[in-house]
Amino acid sequence: MVVAKLKERFVVDEQGNRISVVLDIADYQALLDRLEELECIRAYDAAKGSQDQTILFEKAVREFEMARK
Repeated sequence: MVVAKLKERFVVDEQGNRISVVLDIADYQALLDRLEELECIRAYDAAKGSQDQTILFEKAVREFEMARK
């Protein structure tokens, strides 16, 4: 999905100011997927740069998933 290809629609107020966006569910899910991927990359970068003790990948994923709930 390329951001330029989003099929967004806007909700406007009485003055014509955009106050909300309506997206197709597929576009919304794709944005969430990309956001999750970005969060994983940032977590990896933060862990790689820290001096903390290493843990198994599977344990890290479980902890990450539990923190998201």
